[in-house]
This record gives sequence, structure tokens and C-alpha cells, in this order.
Amino acid sequence: MADLLGGDEMKFCGRAHRRVRGLLGRAILVAAACLFVAQNAWAAETTQKVVNKAPNGLAQTPPMGWNSWNKFACNVDEKTVRAAADAMVKSGMKDAGYEYVVVDDCWQGPRDANGFITANPVKFSSGIKALADYVHSRGLKFGIYSDAGRETCDGFSGSQGHEYQDAMTYARWGVDYLKYDWCETGSRNAEEAYAVMADALRETGRPIVFSMCEWGGSKPWLWARNVGNLWRTTGDIRDSFDKWDPKNQWVHPLLEILDDNEPLWSFAGPGHWNDPDMLEVGNGGMTTAEYRTHFSLWAIMAAPLMAGNDISTMDESARSILTNKDVIAVDQDRLGVQGHRVSKDGDKEIWMKPLAGGGRAVLLFNRGATPVNITVDNGHLGDASTMRARVRDLWTHKEVGNWKGSYSATVEPHGVVMLRLNP
Repeated sequence: MADLLGGDEMKFCGRAHRRVRGLLGRAILVAAACLFVAQNAWAAETTQKVVNKAPNGLAQTPPMGWNSWNKFACNVDEKTVRAAADAMVKSGMKDAGYEYVVVDDCWQGPRDANGFITANPVKFSSGIKALADYVHSRGLKFGIYSDAGRETCDGFSGSQGHEYQDAMTYARWGVDYLKYDWCETGSRNAEEAYAVMADALRETGRPIVFSMCEWGGSKPWLWARNVGNLWRTTGDIRDSFDKWDPKNQWVHPLLEILDDNEPLWSFAGPGHWNDPDMLEVGNGGMTTAEYRTHFSLWAIMAAPLMAGNDISTMDESARSILTNKDVIAVDQDRLGVQGHRVSKDGDKEIWMKPLAGGGRAVLLFNRGATPVNITVDNGHLGDASTMRARVRDLWTHKEVGNWKGSYSATVEPHGVVMLRLNP
């Protein structure tokens, strides 16, 4: 080109090139800005549309079931899930109220040429629909996992940009429950992300419980009442009563999870529950007393009861905790009030949950390492000064007398005494 043009012509072309390049650059920036504004306007419109909709009517009591993550993590396959479904029936868990069998992360294969998600062809060779059909054949419901980002927490395909496509796929497969995580979301707005998937699920016409696993960072209890049926309020739980993992500060011991979730009690109710994460009962990191405490606290907080152990091989201790119908009845009480701490004196705590029909559930909780005596009285129970009630111990399954204005019990280390006052 330089051989064909003189110096003046070259200077003119250079100036023209720079001008065009500058204009093109500005045009690209303007186009990108317009796209950003349009996307945010659409996101805001979708968010508002979902937030203003009536609740989907699902999960009128806290969901109960099993999730693969706490025990199996990425070592999950269709054989494991089928065994869990079989065990849920055989162990008595189904009769106790458990119904969802949920496959967590790592089930995904690649997206096909049209962008539809597929299952890992080795671990789920029969396909997800066949697995869902098997779970349904056992009288149970089937749940699956995805993520609001481009990738899941373990690097598989997330749903960002494929929300309606994925929701349609899940509905076709027969999915009844979606756990939706929050990894690899970058600067994405949580209200927008969860509203989009909530709308996508509604559009399928299939009733799918929506479990939001956003870890509480954007305070979903303030805005997600009509978006999700349950929302995580904390980071992931660790199978420990009070010890942190120095190598992984993202997983929290039971007491930390408890103290983060308890103050949010007023935001929970039928169809919209605070979720302090799945159960660790039976995974071996806590004592039997601590697992009873774990289960009792989750029940009095009206938390979802999602078992996270290998229920196909669990021992009688874990089975008896997970199938305690007296405690489960407190969790599933139709009034739908989350219980909360009404007294704290050092390691001694009293928790109370109002029940339908005017009753109360009461938890005497010893956080300490030595036995203590704890007394609950009328002052802890709200408007109960004239209450006439029978008192039932929910772990011994025995009536322990009539309510006479107070009750005292010795509580073992890291243990609980759980009572129900029936008018």
C-alpha cells in the first residue's frame, strides 16, 4: 500500500483509519451500554413480575427428604440414588413424612448441539427421566440440582442463559424439586437470577419446589417470599457440633449455623422457609446426643429436614433419630411458625415454638460440656399463664405430667430435652 500512495495520502489514510476506529469503538461501547441497560431493564421487569405473583402454593410445611451431597458429593450415580429411594421406603422414613430424593451437583453431562442439558452418560446411563420414574414408582418425589451461574460449584454446566430451557427439561423428566446454587455467578444480581428461574419453573406448568441455595448473602428472607419455597440462610454445614475446619472456613459447625439462622424466625412461614442447610445425622462427626440436638433444633426452627447420610446403610441410632415422629410433628406443624430462643443463661438455653391448636413445643438446650438443670416456666411461653396442658417428652415418648406453670430437667452435655405441651 505504501508503494501506491504518496506521503500526504498515507497521512490522510492514517487519520481516517484512526477516526473510523474511534467511531467504531464508541459505537461498540454505546451498543454494549444499551445492551446492559436493556438486560437490566428486562431483569428488573422479570424480578418484579415474579415478586408480585402469588406464591406457587407448594411446601406448605418444610420439605422433607434426602440429598446426595453431604455424604457422596461428586461420587453419586444412579445406583446410589435408587438405593436411597429404596431405603427411604424400607427404613420407615417415607412413613415418617420424607418424600424428596434429590440428586445434588455432578450429575450433569455436556449440553447437546441445541443447548439442552444432558446427564453424565457413565454415572447416569439410564438417563434422568428413568431415574425420576423409578423414584416415583416408590411413591416418592424426585429432585435435581443446578446453579444460577455459568458453572456449578464443581465446574459442570450451570443454568445461566439456559433457565427456561433447563426448566422445560426438568419438567419433561418429571422433576418435583430444584435446588439452585450460587457459584460462578460473577456480578449477577441474586434477585434477578432467582426470579428468572422461578418464572421459568412456573412457565412449565409443573409443580416444582424451588430451593434457593444463595447462602444468605443478599438476605433473601427480605425479598424471596414469593420467589422460592426455601432459601439458605448460611454457608454449608459441617459435621461437627462446634469445631471449625481450619482448611475450609466456608463450612460451618452446627452452633454457628444455628446462631445465624435463629434471628430470622419471623420471616419463615408456610411456603417460604429459612433453610439452615441439610442434616448431618448419621455421618459420624458428632455423638448420638449431638445428633439428637441437631435434629431437635432443626425441627423447632421449622427447617427443611433433608437427610444427608447414606440412608441405605445407616445404623439404628441414626434411623431412630431421623424417624422420630413426635419431633417431626413439631417441624411439620401446620401453623408454620419458626421456633426461636426465648432464654439464654450461659450454656443454658430455652427455645419455644407455638403450635396449631394453642400448644407449645419447648426445647431445653445445653450448649456446654457438663450436665445442667434447666427450668422453663410460663414466662417463656408467651401468653400461657392460664394454660392447662399435658406435657410429653418427645425423645422418651412419655407423658411426664400436667403443666403446672414450670418444668425442670437435667440436660446432658451438648444435649436437649424436647417437650410438647398439649392443651
